[in-house]
Amino acid sequence: MEKITPQDIRYADLAEKRFNKRFAGKPEYIVLPASTEEVTAAVQEAVSSRRRLVVRSGGHCLEGFVTDPAVQVLLDLSMMSDIYYDAGRAAFAVEAGATVGEMYRKLFLGWGVVLPAGEHPGIGMGGHVLGGAFGFLCREYGLAADYLYAVEVVTVDASGKAHAVIATRETDDPDRELWWAHTGGGGGNFGIVTRYWLRAADATGNDPYTALPLAPSSVTTFRVSWDWQQLDESAFNRLTKNFGAWCLENSSPDSPSLPLFSILFLNHRNIGKVDIKGLATGANARQLIDHHLADVAVPVGVPYSLQTEETPWLRFALNPFPELFQPGLDNIHSKVKDAWFRRPLTDSQMATAYRYLNAAVPIGGGLGMATYGGKVNTVAPDATATAQRSCIMDVACNTGWMDPRGAAASLEWVRHFYRDLFPDTGGVPVPNEQTDGAMINHPDTDLADAAWNRSGTPWHTLYYKDNYPRLQRVKAQWDPLNIFHHALSIQAAL
Repeated sequence: MEKITPQDIRYADLAEKRFNKRFAGKPEYIVLPASTEEVTAAVQEAVSSRRRLVVRSGGHCLEGFVTDPAVQVLLDLSMMSDIYYDAGRAAFAVEAGATVGEMYRKLFLGWGVVLPAGEHPGIGMGGHVLGGAFGFLCREYGLAADYLYAVEVVTVDASGKAHAVIATRETDDPDRELWWAHTGGGGGNFGIVTRYWLRAADATGNDPYTALPLAPSSVTTFRVSWDWQQLDESAFNRLTKNFGAWCLENSSPDSPSLPLFSILFLNHRNIGKVDIKGLATGANARQLIDHHLADVAVPVGVPYSLQTEETPWLRFALNPFPELFQPGLDNIHSKVKDAWFRRPLTDSQMATAYRYLNAAVPIGGGLGMATYGGKVNTVAPDATATAQRSCIMDVACNTGWMDPRGAAASLEWVRHFYRDLFPDTGGVPVPNEQTDGAMINHPDTDLADAAWNRSGTPWHTLYYKDNYPRLQRVKAQWDPLNIFHHALSIQAAL
C-alpha cells in the first residue's frame, strides 16, 4: 500500500486537514486506504513495526488526539465514502470516510430519507456516529447512534493480528457488545470503524424508503439578534432564563415543539451582539417559531432583529447557517468546553456568565446553549453507550483565535469561565439534579486534569456515567494491547 511521506506533494494538504489548528502533528507517513482490506493491511503493518497509529475521517476532533506528535502513522479514510442500501441487512451502509453532507445528499436524493446527525456538513461520519452524534433534528428523531444497526471495525487481537469484524444490535449476535460500544463510546478506543449500517430500531421489512425517517420537505430558519449595547444585566438574565425555561418546558418526548431546534449564542461583548439561530420543520414551522420567540425573545423587552427563511431540506443541510461555517473557519485555533444540563442555569451561573462575557479581555468566544431532549430522552441510559438521556440543553463555553499570540488569554478566559460555572462541584458538571456530565464528541482533556477537575469525579464518569465499566470490558476484549488510545481513551479494567 502506498505511503504518503513528507516528500509527497499530497502530504502537506493531508497533514493540514484538521478543523482545530491549535494542534499539529507530523506522522512518518499517511495512508489513504480504499477498502476494509486495505485498512486491515495498514493496521497490521503499523502494529508489526510497532508504530503508533491513529485514524481520521473528517478531521474535526476538538482535541489533539489525531495530531498527537507521538503519532507515526495516520490512516485517512477520505477515499472510503460509499453510501448504499444493503438489502441483505435491510439497512443503509455508510463508509466511515463519508462526510455528513455526503450522507445527507445521498440519502435524500436516493430515497428521500434522513439520518439525524451533525450540523456541519464537513464532519466525517467515522468519528461522529460512534460518539452519539446530535444535531438539528435530534429533538424530533433522536441521535444518529440510535439508528446504528451494525458496525464494521478493524481490531487487533492479543497476538497482534489485525482483522475486521461486523457487530450488530441483534440480541443473538455474540459480538453485540462491540456494536453497543459504538453507540456512544467515542472514537479511537476499540479499533478503526470502516463502515456503519443504519436503520430505525422500529423499522420492519426490506423497504429502503421506510428504513430511516422521511426527510423534511423544507426547513424554516430564523435568526434573532440583539445589540450588546442594549442589554444590561437584567435583560441578559431575562433572555438566559427564558431560554432555559423554554428548554425545560419543551423537551419532553411528547412535546409538540420537537420539530424546533435553536441555539442561543451568548457571545462575548467584543463580538457586539447576542444571537439565537434556529430552525423548525413541518407544516407548523412558522407557528412553532412564533411561539418560541414569544416565550424567549419578546419578554426580554429589548428590540431585536428577526430574519426567517424557508429553504428546501437538502439545500439547507449542505449549507446550514453559512455565517457559522464560513470560509476561514478551518484556520481557527479553538477550545470548547461542553456540559449537559438537566435544569436551567441558576441565578448564580447567569451572574458568572454575565461577568465573563463582559470581561475586558481581548478574546473572541462565548457561551452557547442548544436545545436538546425530546426523542433523545426516550432511550434508556444503558441501551446505548450514550448515557445522558434526561437532558434539556447542551451548553458550551468556547473560544477561538487566529493569531497564536491570542492563545494564552483565550485559554485562561474559557477555562476559568467554565470552572466558575460549577463552583460547588469542583469546576465540572458532575452528574446531579442540574448537570449530567459532558459529551465525548466534544472532548475536553481538562476534565482529566486535577487542576481543572477538583470534583473527585473522574473524567470517564462525566462522559460515560455508569456505562464506563461495560465499556472497559469491551476494551479489554477487543483491544487487549491498547493499540488504539489517546488522552481520553477508555482504559481496560485491571
